[in-house]
Amino acid sequence: MTATATAAFTPSFMPISWHEMVSHRSYLVRFAQRKLHDPMLAEDVVHDVFEAVISGRAAFAGRAALRSWLTAILKHKIVDLVRSRVGLDSLDEQALDDATLAMECPQPRPDEVAEQRQQLRHTLARIEALPSGLRDVVRLRVLQDQPTEAVCEALAISEDNLFVRLHRARKQLLS
Repeated sequence: MTATATAAFTPSFMPISWHEMVSHRSYLVRFAQRKLHDPMLAEDVVHDVFEAVISGRAAFAGRAALRSWLTAILKHKIVDLVRSRVGLDSLDEQALDDATLAMECPQPRPDEVAEQRQQLRHTLARIEALPSGLRDVVRLRVLQDQPTEAVCEALAISEDNLFVRLHRARKQLLS
């Protein structure tokens, strides 16, 4: 191979000025905060990006925009951070300061269940009070979740009429 052919395959790295790199700092910090949900970690990761560039572990070849290149390094740093923290139990410092750690159950509380049942009874009573044409449509289409075609066939109405009746029933239920 000739010297010119070898030079074509050797990547050329472009020097980056500190000022040019730091001009993207606020964007990189915002990006990291959106991913990590922790402002301090975001600052640390962006600092790690700058350190990697300054120390020469990452070199800008100019194949992309500087911001894109820095963002790509940042993404890798975030992935490394997340991987290193996998398996660590994390508790907020505020939670540790509390005397008891409140663990919220995903199931509704008994008072919420009672309130939901009361609302359901009230709604079902209002459905029963609808005129028969509207009540039948709501029962079949909404409560029994039957397909539109089956409801239209059972009530001998058109699809357009079904939607009109549903609209009127919902309007009466919400008023």
